[in-house]
Amino acid sequence: MTVIKNGKIIDGTGEKAYTADMLIEDGIIADIGKIDIEGAEIIDAKGKCVTPGFIDAHRHHDIAVLYDENFGEAELRQGITTAIAGNCGLAPAPTTPEILDYIEPCLGRADCNFISVADYITQLKNNDLPLNVGVLCATGSITAAVKGYGKGRMTEEQLRKACKWIEEGVQAGALGLSCGIMYDPECYTAEEEFVAMAKAAAKHGGYLTSHIRGEGNSLAKSIEEIIRIAKKADISLNISHFKVTGIKNWGKGLDEAIELIEKAGNVTVDCYPYIAGSTTIMSLLPPTVKNIHDCEFLKKEIYREHADWDNMVSSIGFENIGISSVMCEDDRKFCGMNMKEAADFVGIEPHVLMSELIERNNGKVGVILYSMAQSDVNRVLSLPYCSVISDSLYGGGDNPHPRLYGSFPRVIRKCVREDKLFSLETAVRKMTGMPADRLGLRDRGYLKKGMKADVLIFDEKKISDKATFEDAKQYCVGLDKVIVNGVIAVDKDRLTGTKAGEFAVKE
Repeated sequence: MTVIKNGKIIDGTGEKAYTADMLIEDGIIADIGKIDIEGAEIIDAKGKCVTPGFIDAHRHHDIAVLYDENFGEAELRQGITTAIAGNCGLAPAPTTPEILDYIEPCLGRADCNFISVADYITQLKNNDLPLNVGVLCATGSITAAVKGYGKGRMTEEQLRKACKWIEEGVQAGALGLSCGIMYDPECYTAEEEFVAMAKAAAKHGGYLTSHIRGEGNSLAKSIEEIIRIAKKADISLNISHFKVTGIKNWGKGLDEAIELIEKAGNVTVDCYPYIAGSTTIMSLLPPTVKNIHDCEFLKKEIYREHADWDNMVSSIGFENIGISSVMCEDDRKFCGMNMKEAADFVGIEPHVLMSELIERNNGKVGVILYSMAQSDVNRVLSLPYCSVISDSLYGGGDNPHPRLYGSFPRVIRKCVREDKLFSLETAVRKMTGMPADRLGLRDRGYLKKGMKADVLIFDEKKISDKATFEDAKQYCVGLDKVIVNGVIAVDKDRLTGTKAGEFAVKE
């Protein structure tokens, strides 16, 4: 047994911190108060914060958790003790070659073959895990598995199969359902099809989280759409990485969106603490473009607005689109450049470079979009129903988004210490108790008697992110201890190598 002595307890509720001891026994918080037990291992936390482990409800580690031997270091070294896979409708289960190709820029690649979400969960449960991992069913991959990519509705039989996979996945332990309506094939999915799939998840207590159709000019319309789907399915809703993109929308685009969310009720949002997002280059192609080799048509379409589709090139410009990862070795020289810089480097127009990159890399190019205003990000993070996520991608590359390494300590360093957006207690709640409540993880997210002992110890003045857009592969600093299910996983910013994680399920 272990006693953490004299710590500043920030318990995940958002309530004011207090000083107390904590007893950990058999992976459980056995008591909190004044504790003196002879023979117990003592951790002196005087002057340090003691909080629940951070919960990242939106990460794209689905493949890395099973096949990357280094998985866990970037997560644990920023205090993440629980992470949820299957977001944005993107997942390796069920598996087809086409799905693996499509998700590679975001999730990475491995030689895997999962018959269903339930099959994927079985393999997760059989693996040694460095941290707790939960799963969502992903409508994009499920839809692609039953009907393929591109336009077209599902047949009645295909929709029944999709709903059966979702229902079986939630029964096997998936926490809910994610969709990515801006991505192929979901951008072609009918509303009633989304409703049917959401109902299949709701039948066994799952919730719905969505990458909505548009986050720029069509933000309000897209929020109306997903709220309508959730209401018809009678399922609780979370809006993934809530933001407003596009320079002309900065400072005003959030007003109507927030009003719609607050009027709907039973809707939460999450947000990562950066002004840039990350995705695949294919998401930049207008839906009207079918032939990337027709550069004149591409140029015409890439610079104009489209109904029901957010054109990132016209809204932020090629100079605000960074290249983060490529598959073709000859294109690695572009990583870290923006699209305009890269095009100037080789003496061609940006839309031509875009076409060539897609062709040479078979569409597997990661991009970073500098699409948000800091004031808007701060406003979203400060919403009382907004939790913190990282939305980290694992597609590789020399210049990943820094959120992969630094999201959670960045909230404490920037939002609490520097910008003073909210208190440390509120920040901790946004990273622990709030996501636990949404996910239905009744045994994690709080420091209370009987809860799983996922615990962090740190100096609130020293914990900090180090990853930047220029140099992303830098670990956070300032974590004295990261404890996963009662076992020390990080000791003074160093991994101990333990594998104490569990499959995270509703309790």
